[in-house]
Amino acid sequence: MRWSAVDIPSPHDLIIIGGGPAGCAAAVMAASVGMRSVLVEPRSLCHTLRRIPALGNVLGFTAGPALADAITADVHRSGLCEVLLSEHAEYLDADENQATVGLASGRRLTAPFAIVATGVRPAHLSETPWISHHSSSHLTTPPLWEADPSALKNRTVLVLGADRPLGTLLRAHPDLPTRLLVLHPAADDYKAEEARHDSRVELIRINHIALEEQQDGTLAATGTTNDGRTGRWPADAAFLNVGSIPATLRGLLATDASGYCPPDRQHPRVLTVGDLRSSRGQRIMIATGSGSEAALHAYYTTRLDQQRPGTPAQSFEAA
Repeated sequence: MRWSAVDIPSPHDLIIIGGGPAGCAAAVMAASVGMRSVLVEPRSLCHTLRRIPALGNVLGFTAGPALADAITADVHRSGLCEVLLSEHAEYLDADENQATVGLASGRRLTAPFAIVATGVRPAHLSETPWISHHSSSHLTTPPLWEADPSALKNRTVLVLGADRPLGTLLRAHPDLPTRLLVLHPAADDYKAEEARHDSRVELIRINHIALEEQQDGTLAATGTTNDGRTGRWPADAAFLNVGSIPATLRGLLATDASGYCPPDRQHPRVLTVGDLRSSRGQRIMIATGSGSEAALHAYYTTRLDQQRPGTPAQSFEAA
């Protein structure tokens, strides 16, 4: 399926799908060189960033909500970005001259380039092959990033996976008395490093575990460790911390074997940025840098297009 061409000229030089740090950085950079953009976001700008209580690797900010407020203000202050909140992008297409995005509302957006900054979404228990549980059980495993610190205080807690919300929790609550049994596959080793030296954490590398609810209402995990030993780990509660899955959309996006969308595999009119690109580069500052770089790529490529014979002039000018 391909969207048909739109007859009327587009009022935008750039479509941005996703309003996290990467998408917002693209909008601000585009405005700085005179490009008009439209940003599509189904919720609020930087909504995920607002739930990160402590930041340890972002220049100038130590908490997510403050950074989210600053980024949102910059987007609105830029003056050249039309922000479409509560809109969901469903489909992406492109041809030699333009990209087209279909929205759930039925609206179609076209521009010379589309920047896709849809990021990732939390993985579910059913999407985690190294964890199993009885289907008849009423076992619940809420995500760790939603955990109320009071639910962890003076308790032994199973943390299923060593994704980065673990490090965020420890930084945000350095004096919280708790014992965290972090069961994780070998693939999480590089993420577990930031929690390795915290005395409240026991990192246990495993191959597979099964969860069960005990008669007293507490939980237990049984399984095999990475070195082949069998283990059983009882706890008062369990939280899911298994990482994320790329949040793609239908159409033209090219994915690799892990479901991510590397920039070098995309159509020339489509630029992927932020966490959507790979699992190992998921940092806020890297995301903002990639969004800014993509906007400049679109700008300079369009300037080159202007210089080719028969190419209509664009509306923007360099700042």
